[in-house]
Amino acid sequence: MLWTKRKMPGREWPKLMLGAALLIETFIVLPASKFEEVLGTEFALILIRIFFLALFVGLVYAIQRFWFLRAWHWIGTFSSAGVQSALRAVLIGMAVVLLASLLNPLFGRFLTRIGGRPLLTVASLWLVTSLFAFLAVKSVGGIEWITNWVARLRSRREGEFDPSRRNFFRYATFLAGGLPFLAATYGFAAGRLRYTVERVDVPIANLPPELDGLRIAQLSDIHIGDYMPPEEIARAVDMANDLEPHLSVVTGDFINGYGDPLETFVAALSRLQAPLGVWGCNGNHEIYAEAEADAQRLFREKGMRLLRGESAVVAYNSGSFNLIGVDYQRDRMTSWHHTGPMLEEVEHLVRLDMPNILLSHNPNSFPRAAELGIDLSLAGHTHGGQVKFEIVDRNITPARLITPFVAGLYHLPKGRGHSHPGAEDVPALPREKAALYVNRGLGTLGFPVRLGAPPEITLLTLRRTWESGQNPSPWSGSSQSWSSHAYDSSDLKADGIRKS
Repeated sequence: MLWTKRKMPGREWPKLMLGAALLIETFIVLPASKFEEVLGTEFALILIRIFFLALFVGLVYAIQRFWFLRAWHWIGTFSSAGVQSALRAVLIGMAVVLLASLLNPLFGRFLTRIGGRPLLTVASLWLVTSLFAFLAVKSVGGIEWITNWVARLRSRREGEFDPSRRNFFRYATFLAGGLPFLAATYGFAAGRLRYTVERVDVPIANLPPELDGLRIAQLSDIHIGDYMPPEEIARAVDMANDLEPHLSVVTGDFINGYGDPLETFVAALSRLQAPLGVWGCNGNHEIYAEAEADAQRLFREKGMRLLRGESAVVAYNSGSFNLIGVDYQRDRMTSWHHTGPMLEEVEHLVRLDMPNILLSHNPNSFPRAAELGIDLSLAGHTHGGQVKFEIVDRNITPARLITPFVAGLYHLPKGRGHSHPGAEDVPALPREKAALYVNRGLGTLGFPVRLGAPPEITLLTLRRTWESGQNPSPWSGSSQSWSSHAYDSSDLKADGIRKS
């Protein structure tokens, strides 16, 4: 069986040490005028990563110290010395397991290899839920302090004591601290396994009539591993096949990292059935595991095709469209290797004589795809945030920190594709829109919970629309008409999706 390459993350330590040395030299030795000269892009990104790593470690330590100290003091309230000793031994054991789970990725997943998956599950759930419980408890404490302060101002008696108010906030603290644990338990036991089929009509201006009604099934972010066994992948594949798509696509993140069974994943995926074939692109986790080439080879061996900066013309119902696929397009914050615009390597692949569909794991490539005149982009990457709350008609999700394209269907004005010969002479159609669909994915990352962002299998149906004042089917001629447009966030539009 082929497993992805095992490499120790220790190869990053020279870069981290170099970044630390640069930090000292920049801020202590060198004058301020030399800062921009010395702090190049690569080193700056290393320093940013060191900063956020230190921030993460400090946050984890502070939160765990809060809970473990409270537990230690609570154990001290028992009168029996034997009970205290037993409970404190259990508490120390829990701390050791938690530390081991944090070190597990750094030391070849030793806990996973010795059957420690249940311990990893409990530890990952605890790490995240303890954060939210900590914030909830502190928020209740802050509200209590404010109400007590207001009460003292109103009564003008500093020493006034209201036992009913104190009891209310005591119970509120227990409730607020317990809710995250109840929610995480639900999200792990049920939320992450409730696959949802999203049926989405994608309007495309002046789509050739032959392509009207073309059905595309999309899977994404499966992340085979501890929490996504082959049996669950088989269930998702069966659900996708039941939709009877013409084309099936998988938009990246097949695995989590080094050592995950890529061959097993591709074998399970090869059961997808579609008359126009099964296509895919790599995600960021294939890059992290250095498995991009292996994934492409395994796809090919199973009769599927994974596109890496490539395109293929797909014929359907006497019509055709251009299918483009790219490896993960890195953002500036995640790579020091990329200096040019996204999708730079595929500009020459965009066709002027037929519709273009792009498979790109990172939805942040969409503005550039729209500029290039690509009609439809299919992406994943965000998991829909995995956890999403709605507060005053506004969705709150961690995915908002990395992209405005969290989940669902989006539109931007479509450009004419400047890289194509003769494109500058094409008349503009300013009302045409490019579309992006972001799939919430099937798997999980970080901790195995989904709340408000259920795992998704998408069936996209292309629909022919008309722009007023335009001639029908511009692809019937020798060139496609596009309007040149620079990306503006005000153009961004997210549309609702229809559930099955």
